[in-house]
Amino acid sequence: MQRENSYVFGKLPPQACDLEEAVLGAIMSLKEAFMESSEILTADSFYKHSHQIIYKSCTNLFTKKHPIDILTVTNELRTMGELEMAGGSYYLIELCERAATVVNVEFLSQIIVQKFLQREVIRISTESISKAYEDTTDVFELIESSQSQTFGLLNAMNKKEIDDMASLAMDLIEDLSKPPVDGLTGVGTGFNAIDTLTGGWQKSDLIIIAARPSMGKTAFVLKNARNAAIDYNVPTLIFSLEMSSMQLLQRLASDESGVQYTKIKMKTLSSEEFSSVEYGISKLASAPIFIDDSAGINIYDLRLRARRMKERFGIGLIIIDYLQLMEGTKGKNSSREQEVSAISRALKGVAKELNVPVIALSQLSRAVETRSGGDKRPQLSDLRESGSIEQDADMVGFLYRPEYYGIMENEHGESTVGLCELIWGKNRAGICDTVKLDFNGAYMRFKDWRTPFERIEPETITESVLKPNTDFDRNPINQKQEDLF
Repeated sequence: MQRENSYVFGKLPPQACDLEEAVLGAIMSLKEAFMESSEILTADSFYKHSHQIIYKSCTNLFTKKHPIDILTVTNELRTMGELEMAGGSYYLIELCERAATVVNVEFLSQIIVQKFLQREVIRISTESISKAYEDTTDVFELIESSQSQTFGLLNAMNKKEIDDMASLAMDLIEDLSKPPVDGLTGVGTGFNAIDTLTGGWQKSDLIIIAARPSMGKTAFVLKNARNAAIDYNVPTLIFSLEMSSMQLLQRLASDESGVQYTKIKMKTLSSEEFSSVEYGISKLASAPIFIDDSAGINIYDLRLRARRMKERFGIGLIIIDYLQLMEGTKGKNSSREQEVSAISRALKGVAKELNVPVIALSQLSRAVETRSGGDKRPQLSDLRESGSIEQDADMVGFLYRPEYYGIMENEHGESTVGLCELIWGKNRAGICDTVKLDFNGAYMRFKDWRTPFERIEPETITESVLKPNTDFDRNPINQKQEDLF
């Protein structure tokens, strides 16, 4: 509880006591004043302790659906046993006399809140400085606590107005009047089958892509990042908690150039392959893709960095690789499952707040490997460490490659070499279906699925370095790019 006589560094904390008096007087004198202020203020927003008590009494009256005026407030304070602490009856009369000069309660309330936020920043900083001097302090817990409290202040500043049906209806009509671009209502994935099912990644959606290790999770989201940034000019932010930025670029370069990933990684390139990689990298260099490879980033850092990138570059897609490597708020008695639950809820909050699709990779439990019957296809119950991931996500997709388990033919005798199934276990806005994709691990490349008769295996690059590999993605946009050469 804030006290009016507290000094920090020899200075009186930021305050606006005259405005506090004016607002309280208006609340007791004007009918709509409390409604205007309650959207902005709480009792703790006031600097003077007596003002906190008076505002709390007004809140009590409002909760009881009683009128708020000088008589009812006086009686409520007396019932609370706080009338003298609030300054007595004569002080309440003085406050009401100030109401005659009040023109805009909402504006004055905003100034009071700004002073409160300044005091809170000072309090948080002072506590952090004090604890930082103590040898027994865990510095990582201290940083996390400070970030958590600061983020709470940001939430207090960004209160969203409640939407009314009339304005929502107008917005919907305006949105429906705009035809979809290339049949997409969201961020294009570059995969025809996925775009047909989803209409692209939709704004404010949390999409979970889960799989066992070595199924191609990172390669899949990198292809999505590449397609969004280059084909659709959507600025994309990648949080890579497992791999470095350079490793991700090597993978992207392999896909873009048609040169095997191991050759790029081991630097065993021929002169032609080097030129092809150089050309592919030149295309990637101009793509609006941003990579943050900070290890062990916590949800508060991620949210703050995502917000800054959204404001600065207009980020339209966020990718996290991967969810279980993130750090959340660790309570004294919290389990890892509770921590992951908090992370998944926060990621949904990021998607909604920034109004962008968020794709988060997730590991699956070993239950997939031990399942009897030979069917290794993942299901929702296989999500690792937390069932709340399933609850918070708008879409949950599983990558499954039969070839990984030595299954070379399906039940119809068709080859499964290169086949990757994207199994949608949850789709809040549509149907759950299975999408077939073509995966080539040597090139870290996903493409639309082709039948064995349509496939052409990548061949060694011997053509001009200015011509993209002909086995490049077969979607119409990439085909148009090829035609330019």
